[in-house]
Amino acid sequence: MPDRRLRPRRALALSWQLLFGRPLRRSELAKEQITPFEGLPALSLDALTSVAYGPEAIIVVLAVAGVGALHLVFPITLVIIGLLAILVVSYRQVIDAYPGGGGAYAVSRANLGTRVSLIAGAALIVDYTLTVAVSIAAGVGALVSAFPSLSSATVPICLGILALITLANLRGLGDTARAFLLPTFLFIVGIYVVIVVGLIHPLARHAPQPGHSLISSHTVETVSILLLLKAFSAGCSALTGVEAIANGVPLFKEPRAVRAKRTEVLLGVILGTMLLGLSWLAKIWKIGPRSGQTVLSQIIGISLGRHWAYFVISFAITIVLALAANTSFGGLPVLASLLADDQYLPHVFSLRGDRQTFANGIWALAVLSGALLVAVNGVTQRLIPLFAIGVFTGFTFAQAGLVVHWFRQKSAGWRRRAAINALGAATTAVATLIFLITKFTGGAWVVVVAVPAFVVLFMRVRAYYERVRKVLNLGGVPDRPIPHGVFVIVPVVGVSRLTERALSEALSFGGEVLAVTVVAEANENEDPGAEIRRQWDAWNPGVELQVLTTDYASVVHPMVGMIAELCDRRRENVVVLIPVILPDKSRFALLHNHLDFVLSNALRHRDDVVVARVRLSLSTLEEEAAPDKPAATTAKTPSRGN
Repeated sequence: MPDRRLRPRRALALSWQLLFGRPLRRSELAKEQITPFEGLPALSLDALTSVAYGPEAIIVVLAVAGVGALHLVFPITLVIIGLLAILVVSYRQVIDAYPGGGGAYAVSRANLGTRVSLIAGAALIVDYTLTVAVSIAAGVGALVSAFPSLSSATVPICLGILALITLANLRGLGDTARAFLLPTFLFIVGIYVVIVVGLIHPLARHAPQPGHSLISSHTVETVSILLLLKAFSAGCSALTGVEAIANGVPLFKEPRAVRAKRTEVLLGVILGTMLLGLSWLAKIWKIGPRSGQTVLSQIIGISLGRHWAYFVISFAITIVLALAANTSFGGLPVLASLLADDQYLPHVFSLRGDRQTFANGIWALAVLSGALLVAVNGVTQRLIPLFAIGVFTGFTFAQAGLVVHWFRQKSAGWRRRAAINALGAATTAVATLIFLITKFTGGAWVVVVAVPAFVVLFMRVRAYYERVRKVLNLGGVPDRPIPHGVFVIVPVVGVSRLTERALSEALSFGGEVLAVTVVAEANENEDPGAEIRRQWDAWNPGVELQVLTTDYASVVHPMVGMIAELCDRRRENVVVLIPVILPDKSRFALLHNHLDFVLSNALRHRDDVVVARVRLSLSTLEEEAAPDKPAATTAKTPSRGN
């Protein structure tokens, strides 16, 4: 094959490798697997960055009761940290018991039955999609707050960040984790600096704060149990993402379970101490909602002053908030692959791409979250009512499933473990109910509709695969193959070297061959096929030519009709062998009529016809026809197309 034919393909392949990286062998999969420290940016950013809105969510609810209720932010945070500890212990147990990944779905499937596991899987898919949208929208929202002139470009910026994160994950989780490692640790170190300086010696304790207070100095509402439960459930948004590590165990280097458990502990310690420090500072400084200022921004401003350190940390928070979407890109593709292995999603979700990633799951998540960002116009507050319901549903099912698991195994210490999981399941179930009740009319109804819709989709996919398995007798022993004769039809447009090569290929099948052409109707006194018959007879290739006539512009319909008639009256296998010319440059493809595409499309629903192509290179034919070429060269037979 001449080099000039390969140049466009080589250029395309090089561009593809530059964008997505070179293909990896399965033996190289370890290069894209991650360590515990790399697990923080790869699978934990969603949870870590929740400190930017978790304490604020508590304060906003308590502010309804006035300034006097703000001191309750610290005890409520302590309860949430206690729940975090339960979840960390629980998901470490999930990792040990189900190292294949899948988290709540895997636990529910093994212990609570198919229907519950499908609800857990659907809830996690909804949560992962919302996590991407919320994280990116929050990051862009912070950017737009700093630069209001960008407000009109909110959606394009959101989609641009989504595209970059998608591209990074298509290159491989290892590359993504290493790329996000620096901003992640800058964020963690920055928050700890804010907490330590604020506890020891705040630099701007009495400096005036921008904006005006949005809280009344008088009691507006009594601090009731319901208000405390609302504040608790709102603050539980800080726990989203804790499950992602257990879902993505296969992404870690060996020993996977050990490394995943270390990452879970790292996440729990870092998130817990950050929540503890920030909530204590919010309590002692009596921080409440202010116009144009987040709670975290107020804490940073009081602790460090509004100087260069404030802007550096605020910028790091903006970046990491947007990158927090990466948690979903580590978790959902693995979950989708497990659902596909269980026949609940199309099998393409279990296939790895050139970079050994579950590329189809990554693309699906990007499309779903992109559509959601466009639907809400990139506004975070429109997504918040939907947030955390899915993940808390998963929390509840995972821990309830582990209770059943311990009761079945009755291994050493099973009562203590079951008690911890039962407490966690009850707590997260209550939080889920509060979420649903308090946020249903604000948009949570979308999740209530979406989760059953996904479950129905799973069941329909499973039913189809079951039908295919039965019809194809997959896993059984089929009858012995029976050979049949072959009748080959070759569509032609005239006498040429292309026709000669196509007929040579057809005759090699060893069966009867028929050439077919279609001509337009002419005047009554003229035979529209006379000229091609004369040329055919003069050539005398040893193959019969059948000329079809038509009054219409399409030449495909007469051919399809004739093929259908032949299939009805012949017992041999009918093969339609379409000759196709391959131009030496891709831009010249537009100059050909592409009869093969049209005819193949017209025959795609027929199961009694095999459609094949004879692909012939124009440059190869040109070289064979050169006068200085040996005669034997012209006898080369082209490879048969698929």
